[in-house]
Amino acid sequence: MAASVREKQAAALKRMLNFNTSPLKNTAAEPVWKVLIYDRFGQDIISPLLAVKELRDMGITLHLLLHSDRDPIPDVPAIYFVMPTEENIDRICQDLRNQLYESYYLNFISAISRSKLEDIASAALSANAVTQVTKVFDQYLNFITLEDDMFILCNQNKELISYHAINKPDIMDTEMEAIMDTIVDSLFCFFVTLGAVPIIRCPRGNAAEMVAVKLDKKLRENLRDARNSLFTGDNMGAGQFSFQRPLFVLADRNLDLATPLHHTWTYQALIHDVLDFHLNRVSMDESVGSEASPSGARPKKKNKKSYDLTAADKFWQKHKGSPFPEVAESVQEELDTYRAQEDEVKRLKSIMGLEGEDEGAISSISMSDNTAKLTSAVSSLPELLEKKRLIDLHTNVATAVLDHIKSRKLDVYFEYEEKLMSKSTLEKSLLDIISDPDAGTPEDKMRLFLIFYITALQPPSESDLDQYKKALLETGCDLSSLNYIKQWKAFTKIAATPSNYGNSGVKPMGLFSRVMNSGSQFVMEGVKHLVLKQHNLPVTRILDNLMEMKSNPETDDYRYFDPKMLRGSESSTPRNKNPFQEAIVFVVGGGNYIEYQNLVDYTKAKPGKRVLYGCSELFNAGQFIKQLSSLGQK
Repeated sequence: MAASVREKQAAALKRMLNFNTSPLKNTAAEPVWKVLIYDRFGQDIISPLLAVKELRDMGITLHLLLHSDRDPIPDVPAIYFVMPTEENIDRICQDLRNQLYESYYLNFISAISRSKLEDIASAALSANAVTQVTKVFDQYLNFITLEDDMFILCNQNKELISYHAINKPDIMDTEMEAIMDTIVDSLFCFFVTLGAVPIIRCPRGNAAEMVAVKLDKKLRENLRDARNSLFTGDNMGAGQFSFQRPLFVLADRNLDLATPLHHTWTYQALIHDVLDFHLNRVSMDESVGSEASPSGARPKKKNKKSYDLTAADKFWQKHKGSPFPEVAESVQEELDTYRAQEDEVKRLKSIMGLEGEDEGAISSISMSDNTAKLTSAVSSLPELLEKKRLIDLHTNVATAVLDHIKSRKLDVYFEYEEKLMSKSTLEKSLLDIISDPDAGTPEDKMRLFLIFYITALQPPSESDLDQYKKALLETGCDLSSLNYIKQWKAFTKIAATPSNYGNSGVKPMGLFSRVMNSGSQFVMEGVKHLVLKQHNLPVTRILDNLMEMKSNPETDDYRYFDPKMLRGSESSTPRNKNPFQEAIVFVVGGGNYIEYQNLVDYTKAKPGKRVLYGCSELFNAGQFIKQLSSLGQK
């Protein structure tokens, strides 16, 4: 299998940190000590890929933000990794004038313009530092990889390319152009890093189409200029994609507004929905001991604790897509095996310590046998401690998620929404859930109602709608998001037919009480044990049609771009007839872990195929509802 984009981006960063030469394997030489100067964009790109320890191993002694107060370190080379913005360039020029470092390796996350390069050159001249500016590189790394098969465009300034920015009613053409250029610049970087020129497919008449046209043009221009092309043999490095080119499907968020609002049931998506989780780091309040503070005393301050959920964490890699009940059981199993191992070490210690005094003459056989056991136990200690750290991490995170599930009845919401989306029979009326004061927050109720409204074949009658609105307002909901969804529904005129969400459905497996043993960490009383059936969400279904070359009215009129065909109009382009092995789906207007997980599950059933998921920003339902509300404010 070719290297994943995550590995390629990490390799590019390591090359950059090694002064843009490939790091030599197995050299025992000390690395050259250096400082790394980045801006917030650079920080967001590096942090999900390289841990501080890895930076240290590469010789980075200090990593500092460009716009912080930095002291001069005159005998050390500095590697810069920043966006080529006006203010960053000014600050670099200031550093040159102040002679902060011995030499400067300037790496721009995205390509720098000619005029800005000239600014740096003139600053270097006036500061008499021309010889110190050792290298200037365009890195084309302007995107953030979160998983082997998932990337987002940016985390800083993401409101500039958000769903809200693209869909606001009074947007001017110039603003739209700027948003599209930002998105295309990042996607171009993505394909340069991937080392492949894709075949692009997109729907007609929306933001996704604008992105496709611009990206096609940018790739063409680069391929036409053979001398400077970023897609020729040398730059590509080995580990190229297979001979077949990847399919790049651009989807528009407007094709499915229900999924981003949906309550979810898998581990990673739940963490993103109910906790503060971004760039693979989850931050939460640590519950300080529950004993009551004496009356009149200040309540204890909650400590913020953050955990990194990384590729190296085997439990996370195995269970991030599992339904929550399975995760809780697995954490418990891990804990039990860990305790057994710990007891074994304790037992050996006591035997070793005590046997000597009691027996006097210990048979030398059992002694050597126990010594061997103890040696192996001691050597496995670091591994045990790491295991303990991960178990604690997942126990804390899963407990925090479980608290939300129980206090907000999220299992009820999830099951009900799945039924709405798959048009199965509902046992309980929607009004009951909205009016139930114990079920969920106002936001939970609003999400449920919007999903009902989006997926309904015909909208509820005015009198019904007023009844719903009244109930929602009574529970404290903000109805601005509904105003927007009403306009959107009238405008798109596509009734989300049941087929759109597949016959998903969930099988309730009874309540949890019987599933978990009584000694468990997780008190699952009363939470439903739901098991998911595999079904394809709209984005996955579109990908499936295009990747497998299926004919389907939904995708038959998607546009087809092949940037390698230098001439010829779209209609005359010879098309690829074979199913694709590799595909990238990108959602303009934002995405979520529910869709990502759905694609991962889809790919699991297709051996030998590879699918990547990307989106202009990653939001959870709460963040998405805020965007919808501000679009719907009258």
